[in-house]
Amino acid sequence: MKRSVLTRYRVMAYVTGVLLVLLTLGVIAKYVLDINGAAGFTSVVGIAHGWLYVVYLVFAFDLGSKAKWPVAKQLWVLLAGTVPTAAFFVERRVSRELESRLAAQGEAPAVAKA
Repeated sequence: MKRSVLTRYRVMAYVTGVLLVLLTLGVIAKYVLDINGAAGFTSVVGIAHGWLYVVYLVFAFDLGSKAKWPVAKQLWVLLAGTVPTAAFFVERRVSRELESRLAAQGEAPAVAKA
């Protein structure tokens, strides 16, 4: 498995997680706090999260199939984008597991050049 597969997943996990948290705050602002403008914000963020969640699903499925995960673990990772903040915790756990696997395969972690 290439490191780029993990990187794509990580980026989309963060994007999906941030958008879901924003969507949750927007829904609270719209229905609980009755703030003007929250309806438009919720609509825009909801559409963005919906489309980008599909991209997240594709990348997470690709990662899981290349990592040869069992179906239960695959579903756990796929559903993480639907629970606010879950994507952050699942991403961290998956990244730690796969980073060690990549290190064992001899692929060194990417180092930023100054």
